[in-house]
Amino acid sequence: MKEEELGLLGKINTPDDLRKLDVKQLPEVCDELRKYIVDELSVNPGHLASSLGATEITVALHYVFNTPYDRIVWDVGHQAYGHKILTGRRDVFDSNRKLHGVMPFPSPTESIYDSFACGHASNSISAALGMAVAAKLSNQNDRHVVAVIGDGAMSGGLAFEGLNNASSTPNDLLIILNDNNMSIDRSVGGMKQYLLSLNTNETYNLLRFKVSTWMHNKGFLEDDRRNGLIRLSNALKSAISHQQNVFEGMNIRYFGPYNGHDVKELVRIMRQLKDMKGPKLLHLHTTKGKGYKPAEEEATIWHAPGKFDVDTGHRITDNTQGVPPRYQDVFGHTLLELAEQNPKIVGVTPAMPTGCSMNIMMEAMPERTFDVGIAEGHAMTFSGGMAKDGLLPFCNIYSAFAQRAYDNIIHDVALLKLNVVICLDRAGLVGEDGATHHGAFDLAALRPVPNLTIASPYDEHELRRMMYTAQLPNMGPFVIRYPRGNSENADWKCPLEAIEVGTARTMREGTDVAVLTLGPIGNTATRAIDEIEKTYPGKVAQYDMRFLKPLDESMLKTVGENFKYIITIEDGVRKGGMGSAVLEWMNDHGYTPTIVRMGLPDNFVEHGTVPQLMHIVGLDKEAIVKEITKGLTH
Repeated sequence: MKEEELGLLGKINTPDDLRKLDVKQLPEVCDELRKYIVDELSVNPGHLASSLGATEITVALHYVFNTPYDRIVWDVGHQAYGHKILTGRRDVFDSNRKLHGVMPFPSPTESIYDSFACGHASNSISAALGMAVAAKLSNQNDRHVVAVIGDGAMSGGLAFEGLNNASSTPNDLLIILNDNNMSIDRSVGGMKQYLLSLNTNETYNLLRFKVSTWMHNKGFLEDDRRNGLIRLSNALKSAISHQQNVFEGMNIRYFGPYNGHDVKELVRIMRQLKDMKGPKLLHLHTTKGKGYKPAEEEATIWHAPGKFDVDTGHRITDNTQGVPPRYQDVFGHTLLELAEQNPKIVGVTPAMPTGCSMNIMMEAMPERTFDVGIAEGHAMTFSGGMAKDGLLPFCNIYSAFAQRAYDNIIHDVALLKLNVVICLDRAGLVGEDGATHHGAFDLAALRPVPNLTIASPYDEHELRRMMYTAQLPNMGPFVIRYPRGNSENADWKCPLEAIEVGTARTMREGTDVAVLTLGPIGNTATRAIDEIEKTYPGKVAQYDMRFLKPLDESMLKTVGENFKYIITIEDGVRKGGMGSAVLEWMNDHGYTPTIVRMGLPDNFVEHGTVPQLMHIVGLDKEAIVKEITKGLTH
């Protein structure tokens, strides 16, 4: 869009420009900002609904606070597109989520206005508290720090840890709770119900603020006396209203709930709270997708809708006739199929029932499926508790988010060898969501953990077989990891059959180079070997490892005895993964072949399409052909 078409927004290159406007002009800025986001995301897909809902909050924050000196710490970067546009990235926002373009989530590596990384939920309060303490200890007492938490992130355990510490550490932190009753799917749990019912009188809050300000200015409200009065005030209010405010119970001043879409009122409230001492929480009700009717009506679908027609709200989808299903859908349908056969099976997901397709079982068997909210650690331990008393949980977590459940996997599942099936969706490179979301570390992180079985399917048929195997009696904790995106075959519904744990498959016999693959990347290797066969027929063998743990030692013995050149290929980090396991085994058993490990590099991989990223990291077909050819001419 041309600058003259943008109106006021076209004149805002930094928040300094925004602060030059009259407060009466801010509703117009919000309307223009919302329209800009809708227009841009209709042709360049991204996270739409959350940013629309946070528009007024974003404008008010940058209007009231002196950013970037004042710190705004976003939680769940889905909310922050308006923030990016107002902070110098408007003219390049059309590169959002594209290779080398604007990053998908706020990051200090991109802009000084991005105070902290926020790709995973619930970290804003802890990070902001750290900044608030740093400001005090650095004598930067004029620096304000604001944490903006929303999209269900308050259900995460880290948020409560931050609140607990904020209540006992000297700070002037402002926490803004963007309460839209949504995460990606609709929010669940007791915190959601609490926030729905919570109501504190605005007049009471304003009166108390004025009284406390007057007492402080008169010297009647030094810190110890202030804390005592807050506790007394909270107790009286609880007794009168018959309702305990959990935030004020932690000595965090609570204000709200207020309408999060009245930007002029938000400016007034934030100005009042700006210089108030001590931690405080501003509770704002917003509508996810606000201002674009289709997104308001179906917020889950419009969380990240892909391309769409702005005028009609029609989502533009590719023709899927004859296209292989997504791995997540194979998982969802297979889980229901297994659950119909095995009454012990239950499903668990941390706020991703639609994303991982557990909604298929959820619709058919709501009493046997559990969305626990954004709480990956709890999801794992909850699964362990059910397994301890005889149920068989399938706990589905995105690979990158499962990093937050690492201790729970070890202590609450693996240690007792409990029958929990840990399904890691979005393993490997996920594309446009970038470094915070790539499932790069699961293989290397989980391989050292005792009692785990770790498997990765070559295709959707193998996924079904692994899921069937995992639910057989006494399998113990069983990890299955698979990628985002489409599988290999449109005809996906193969018979459910057991796989012998720890066995690999010989995909192709060969004489000179052995290629060992793990997971769906084996299909790329197969296509590369097909090409090489034209020049070097019968020279390259391929083995689908299927299991990282336990390894197929019989197959490795055969490879060690017959090949001097081995290439391992995986879509996890090269350090510590399947290639490292093969290298260790060969060394431990006295075999000395040349081993080339292909995997993700020792750096965070940026955002872009999966094919683009696979080329950059050297895991596409061309790179594999080159490596195998090198081995053949070695």
